[in-house]
Amino acid sequence: MGGGFGSKLWAGRYTAIAARLAKAAGAPVKLMLSRRDEHLSTGNRPSSLQKLKLGASRDGTLVAFAATTWGSAGIAGGAGVALPHVYTGMPTWKHTHADVYTNAGEARPFRAPGSPQGCFSMEQLMDEMAEKLGLDPLEFRLRNDPDQARQQEWRLGAERIGWAGRQPPGSAEGPLKRGLGLGASVWQTGGRGSHAQIKIFADGTVELRIGTQDIGTGTRTIVAAIAAEELGLPIDAIRPLIGDSDYPYSGGSGGSTTAPSVAPAVKNTAEQAKLQVAELAAPHLGVEAGQVRFAGGRLHGGGKSLSWQEVCGLLGTQVLSASGQWVEGLSSSGVAGCQFAEVEVDIDTGRIQVLRVVAVADCGLVLDRLTTESQINGGVIQGLSYALFEERHLDPITGTMVNADLENYKIAGALETPQIEVILFDEAERGVIGIGEPPTIPTAAAIANAVYNAIGVRLRQLPMTPDRVLQVLGA
Repeated sequence: MGGGFGSKLWAGRYTAIAARLAKAAGAPVKLMLSRRDEHLSTGNRPSSLQKLKLGASRDGTLVAFAATTWGSAGIAGGAGVALPHVYTGMPTWKHTHADVYTNAGEARPFRAPGSPQGCFSMEQLMDEMAEKLGLDPLEFRLRNDPDQARQQEWRLGAERIGWAGRQPPGSAEGPLKRGLGLGASVWQTGGRGSHAQIKIFADGTVELRIGTQDIGTGTRTIVAAIAAEELGLPIDAIRPLIGDSDYPYSGGSGGSTTAPSVAPAVKNTAEQAKLQVAELAAPHLGVEAGQVRFAGGRLHGGGKSLSWQEVCGLLGTQVLSASGQWVEGLSSSGVAGCQFAEVEVDIDTGRIQVLRVVAVADCGLVLDRLTTESQINGGVIQGLSYALFEERHLDPITGTMVNADLENYKIAGALETPQIEVILFDEAERGVIGIGEPPTIPTAAAIANAVYNAIGVRLRQLPMTPDRVLQVLGA
């Protein structure tokens, strides 16, 4: 259960143990890890050490970038950092990376692996360069961001957060200082390769079968909705059957690939089924199959109409079956986005309170608005948790995590969650894209830039805990 990343994206030793026990017992076996085991046995999100250089001309155009980075890969590889982040238009740039092996278990993807780390540093560096050039940080980004969708998204988010009223860094009066910050995101993963099957029975039942899993991200809802819309039926008329190896092959549920993989396959399958149903109904409506219209649970043509149940009744003892697959052009990759944060910093205690986050997300064709907004809210909260609370402490001798519980490994709760405003940047012509990972990428960076705007001093280490705030203020 949970997102398709980290400990859940592929099998671990615990998965193999459960499978072998089930085979030996000849019965289902469920293995559920304790909270401590979840921390100790399922891998680690890589940390990152970065040294960056950025060059720009006096007119505010980026011209050069250099980075040397290290990532804690545990006992395996895969601790890279996404740099130079979204600012890829520079004529000269270089990035050298090395994985550092530790005894802490393998690196695992933790919602957009490598991107929050790169965004946190690069977006702060962009702010610093803007300040050196005497430019507004937003204006500096508009000059250097090559993504045309995000050019519009920057302006939408800035208007909603009230960027025009942003004060100079460190100018706020009193012990509670407020500031505004911003950050960009990009995620490239698309989807392909899925297959699906629809079976229609004489009593009007519609079964949709597809091999993907639903791990809490709403896959059942979106596949049923697509089939229902195509066949002109209410969503509850579709029975989505998923996650069985007997069903048509589909890709794994995770990595922001699920919706762009399954949605085209389901639409294509529903279209095939629709053609067969139209051919069944056409003689009874007195029209050609191509003239049959599906709407409101009825089939229309030639001034007549038949209910869905009436048409399906024509099947008799037969079952109508249609198969389809992923189709080029119905989904895409490359998800642009940006976020703006407003924070309040108590300089007496060092506590950072995030007050508001405006998240502008590139969504392609939105299949289910509530599910989409929920994914973005979740990504923002997880990004805030990464920014302010989450920190793994390892024993320097054994590499064992010493705070493997939720008392000492802090995460954001209800009291720390800010007002989150989601703006969906619809581009239906792009088809379906994955939205699971991108919203968590810019949150920590936007908060860090907002903290600097509030107190006039930068924090270059995560999480930005009260003691670290007081340290930089004291220095």
